[in-house]
Amino acid sequence: MTDREPSVFDIVDESDLIRVRKVLRTEAEAVGLNLVDATKLITAGSELARNILNYATGHRGRVTVEQVYRQSRRGVRATFADDGPGIEDIEAALTDGFSTRGSMGLGLPGARRLVDDMTLTSAAGSGTTVVIVKWQR
Repeated sequence: MTDREPSVFDIVDESDLIRVRKVLRTEAEAVGLNLVDATKLITAGSELARNILNYATGHRGRVTVEQVYRQSRRGVRATFADDGPGIEDIEAALTDGFSTRGSMGLGLPGARRLVDDMTLTSAAGSGTTVVIVKWQR
């Protein structure tokens, strides 16, 4: 167990993507994720932070990164939340190729494949919260 406080910070511009990756890397190393799993977590987190910049434009976004424990397993949980316009159709947004802005539509489904657990809550006009967890093997 650790007494380490969660890292909490706003996502407002491109420089925050670097901070997200750095914090995720630090926490992944602290809980003992191997290089492949740490890279998957960092990639998923970077994508979710970029989504805040791209889709919650003009709104506020925030990330919380913390260590988590389940029985004898250690992991890293990252919560990405914004008060942007929200997602009207979550099922469609989690489908490969779906995009509201002409992108390749791989962001959310790709992030989901890279982590062990992912939950997404959103509704049109109420913002979006995505929680990801990567567990030590």
